[in-house]
Order: sequence, then structure tokens, then C-alpha cells
Amino acid sequence: MTVQPEMLTTINGRSVALDQIPRHDVKTFQHIVRREITGGQRAVSFFGAESGQPGCTDLFILLANDEYSELNILSTRIEGGQFPSMTPDCNQLHLFEREIAEQFGLKPEGHPWLKPVRYSGSSIQPGTGDFYRVEGEDIHEVSVGPVHAGIIEPGHFRFQCHGEHVYHLEIALGYQHRGVEKAMVEQPAKRALHYAETLAGDTSIGHATAYCQVVEALSGCKKTVRAQALRSIALELERLANHTGDLGAIANDIGFLPTASYCGRIRGDFLNMTALLCGNRFGRGMIIPGGTGYDMDDARIEELQERLSDGEKDAANAIELLFETPSVLARLEGKGLLPQDICKTLGIVGPAARASGLQRDVRHDQPSGIYRFVQLPLSSWDTCDVFARAYVRWLEIQQSIDFIREQLRAMPAGSIQAEIGPLKPRHLAVSLIEGWRGELCHVALTGETGAVTRYKIVDPSFHNWMGLAYAMRDQQISDFPLCNKSFNLSYCGHDL
Repeated sequence: MTVQPEMLTTINGRSVALDQIPRHDVKTFQHIVRREITGGQRAVSFFGAESGQPGCTDLFILLANDEYSELNILSTRIEGGQFPSMTPDCNQLHLFEREIAEQFGLKPEGHPWLKPVRYSGSSIQPGTGDFYRVEGEDIHEVSVGPVHAGIIEPGHFRFQCHGEHVYHLEIALGYQHRGVEKAMVEQPAKRALHYAETLAGDTSIGHATAYCQVVEALSGCKKTVRAQALRSIALELERLANHTGDLGAIANDIGFLPTASYCGRIRGDFLNMTALLCGNRFGRGMIIPGGTGYDMDDARIEELQERLSDGEKDAANAIELLFETPSVLARLEGKGLLPQDICKTLGIVGPAARASGLQRDVRHDQPSGIYRFVQLPLSSWDTCDVFARAYVRWLEIQQSIDFIREQLRAMPAGSIQAEIGPLKPRHLAVSLIEGWRGELCHVALTGETGAVTRYKIVDPSFHNWMGLAYAMRDQQISDFPLCNKSFNLSYCGHDL
């Protein structure tokens, strides 16, 4: 007698047959999920899909076992309109369950705060409905947004305060909802790459890479080593530009103009290095299924090396000044605390997690592409505050420059493109990429003909907005812009 495994184990950038994914009854499914998350695995993605049977919805969960660089997949089928919520025991599932409720009309019974995530297909509008309230004679409520003073995306923030002291912050998003996941299935395949590149504009390279890796896994495409090296250079240039811009913005929020001014210009220099690769400052057109859209000759490699050295010197001058100034440190240290245990509970990813001492980085824990052959040291800090979230960015800037320089020196020969064949029918593929903001997750399911029937995207902002809400507890409301910028989360990446 063959005993069915509890989970199907795979690795990043691979596809598996849907028939091989274990399906359990709801009780067994939830028992396994609770046990594995309690034991240290984390939820990478949890989503619903049409089952093909009336009144039934399939739920899939992907768990990351970072210690062994493995991904574990299991599923269950929900008959009827409800299932027991796992959020009270596994807090990192709270938004996933709300999203499933919103998209499929399933009610997770016992969920502590069951509100729509993006208000998709709902009569409720963003920024309305019930908000958590702190009761008390001297408590007052501050409502901020969705229209803000700066040229930024819309989001609504509801503070419960006693004077300047913040007891609670609730964040309502959804104003940027475009139905990207649905469009990835319904629109012609040639449009899918465009949707990935524009899903969160500051992460064009990261999301395009994640999408292409899904397509390549489903088609069995083997990318060339040169293409993988070029992709990694583009991804690290995107990290350089955004980290530099963030440090300048943090400096601006505390009125430290030297670093703010210089970093704004240096960010442009790094963006122009990306344009040197492919003609576009955001890297659009650089990453395509099967490889890259552009190559680099010796002259261009030499020019990029020279620009990189200049950018390194300029960044060091501007950023080290930031961290050497006592008045700056006084504003950054001890602000917006996000303890490590809370990071684990909420499933925080990216620099925000590493700034709380978590050793969590897809390039190290779940590597794909060139990162399988090049071990990057983890950049982390453990003070859990705004300073740590800023300083980790500076550490990663230095690390990315060293990485790019190494790849340019040892650029492999060969082609930059491989052939993409038809997609495998009835398969699931998962792709994880460490974008500059954190972990990007793309999952695709195919049907009987090989056409994509479900496409699921998790931007790091989906994990991390709750981290910002927690970091504002017991802070002064005037510190909100600084705390907010230290996370620098995406509205449209969350809203999809």
C-alpha cells in the first residue's frame, strides 16, 4: 500500500504536475500547515483556484523551508462557502485568507478582522467600512489620505491616538486595483510580460524575471549561463537605484539635505546604468522568456565598470555622511521598532526582515539563476528600527556593487536566448526572486491544453504593510513619514 506524502517538495524555478500535489481534507490540511509554520516554515503564497466542480474551490499553499532551500506544496478542496480560519494560530495567513474571501466568496470562520483586501467586485469602497477603534475619553482619530501632499500613490491611514502618541494604525489600500492576476490569464500571452513589468514600476526587472522564470519552468526551457549573468546584473542595478533613492528620501524626511540631494542624483546614475544595458532606465525589455533582450559587448562592459566605480565613490561620500552625523542618528535610532519575533509572526520579508535580525533572503535561501552558483553574504542588522532599515540598504548597496563587478569580470560566453516550447498541461510552477523590496512570488497553474488557468502574484508589500502598522505602535504620529519611508512599500504592488 502506497502512503500519500503530506507535501510535495520542490525547489524555486521548477514546475510540478498538479496530480502530484497532495490534496487533504480541510482538517488534515490545516493541521499540517499549522505544524509546519510553527516549526519554522513560512507561507510564501496561499491562494484559491477554480476546481472545475460546481460549488468547490481548491486552495493551494506554498511553504518555504529556507534551511534546506525547499518549497513544499499541498492543497485542499473547499465544498460550500466557508472553512475554519487559521489566522488565530498562524498570523502570517491573515491577509491571504482575507484575499481568498474577497476573490472566491469563501468565509474563513473565526478570522479576527475579515475585511476586503482590494475591494474587488465589492460594493464597499476603499477607506470606508469598519475600522478598529481604541475607546477612551481622550482618544482621538486621525485620518490621512488617500490623497497625499506628495506625488505618491493613494493609500488610507487611520490612526488611533492619545495626543501625539499612536496606539494603533490601520492601513486601507485597494485604490490601485487593476485586476492584474485576471489579466495575466485572459489576455494574450504577449501582453503578460508587459503586465509583469508594470505591476510595480520600480520593480520592473524583479517582476519580469519572476514571470519569465515561471514560463521557463512550465516550458522546460534551459537558460544560458550568459543570460543568467545578465539578468542578475540588471536585478542588482535595480536594487542599487532604489536603495540609494530610499536613503536619500529618508535623509529628506529628517531634513538632512546633503545626503538627500546627492542620493537623488546618484539614483539617476544607477538608473542610467540600467539604460546602458537595454535603453530603458527601468529595465523594460531587458528580461524576456528564455533569456534577455539585450547583450553587452566588451566596450559596454568596460563603460559599465567605469560608471559603477564612479557611482560607488559618490554613494559612499553621500551615505557615509548620513551615518556619521549625530543629529541624524538621534532621529533614526529607536524609531519604528519591529521586533524579530513580530517579523516571524507576520511573515515580513526583504530588508525590513533583515533589519530585525532575520537571516532571510531568496538569493541565499531559495536561489535560482546565477545565484545558485554565487553565494552572497547576508546583510542584516538587529536593532529593529529605522536606523537598521536604512543601514541594511547601505550594506546591500556595497554588496550589489561587488557582485556586479564580479559578474562583469567573469562574463560567460555564449547565447543570451534559449527556445521556449509549449507549456506543460496540468502543471504548477513557482518562481521566487529577491527584489530590492523583498521576496517576489509568482505562481502559475495550467489546464488540460497547457493554457494558464490561474496566475498568483505576491509582492513583498503584501507581506510588509502590516509591519509598518505594527512599527507605528507607541510612536509619535509626527514620525510616521520617517517610518513609512523606512519601509517604502508599494501601493500598486499590493493592490495588483
